[in-house]
Amino acid sequence: MRMIKKVGVVIKPHAPRIESILAELGLYLEGRGIQCLLEEVAAEKLKKPGGVPRHKIPEEADLVVVLGGDGTLLSIAHIAACKNVPVMGVNLGNLGFLTEVPLNEMTLTLDALLGGNENIINTRLLLESRFKGDFDLCLNDVVINKSALARTIHIKIWIDDREVETMKSDGLIIATPTGSTAYSLAAGGPILQPSIPAVLLTPICPHTLTFRPTVISSDSHIRVQLLTSGEEVFLTLDGQRGAPMVKNDIVEVRRAKCELSLVSSPKRNYFDLLREKLSWGG
Repeated sequence: MRMIKKVGVVIKPHAPRIESILAELGLYLEGRGIQCLLEEVAAEKLKKPGGVPRHKIPEEADLVVVLGGDGTLLSIAHIAACKNVPVMGVNLGNLGFLTEVPLNEMTLTLDALLGGNENIINTRLLLESRFKGDFDLCLNDVVINKSALARTIHIKIWIDDREVETMKSDGLIIATPTGSTAYSLAAGGPILQPSIPAVLLTPICPHTLTFRPTVISSDSHIRVQLLTSGEEVFLTLDGQRGAPMVKNDIVEVRRAKCELSLVSSPKRNYFDLLREKLSWGG
């Protein structure tokens, strides 16, 4: 792991007590002799000059700390992965599978990381999607979905250039193991341990029950074609970026070459997280 000299901070602007949490983190980093790079909205919260645009933070930092929820982390994760910069998510929301470090363990986790504990860094695979000549990366999922008013849509799926299914449904989720606890879980997909080299295909409300959530190798090349015309259909990446689709549009998905280094608390592992977030054993 590279030496951490600069920490970039990305925030959910309307999170409770965000100003005091930012100030606490700034004092901690100053005490460790580490430069704190605030994104623009964070700098405004503290009335400090020199805020950095969010998408530029990974270019200048050795570590990105996200203060917020999973949506905030997803907005920066794909950029940080490309720059090989680790990300630590501090949960200021409710569920938080990605921003898994509780606020009361923020400095404890930073102490462990700065002390050289690499066991709290785990790698997460990303997906690369290709649509109409544009490439993009996502940590959770690639989703093809109809709008609220559209009818069931018709799609064809190929895996490694072999046609495997033509189905009618409300859509399809192509998820990483990290994304298995997001939209895919709500659609009835299984939970995959993040270290498993796999990709999950989860149909959304399929018209028939013949095509079930399916786990395939992360080395697979997936191609999906929309066969429906005259309906509002969207391609969405990590629930944040995307584009409309029309009949015969094709989306290609494969494992990305880069991976995200995600920092977790030294006090819990993945199954502790599942027990906490999903109330297992409660």
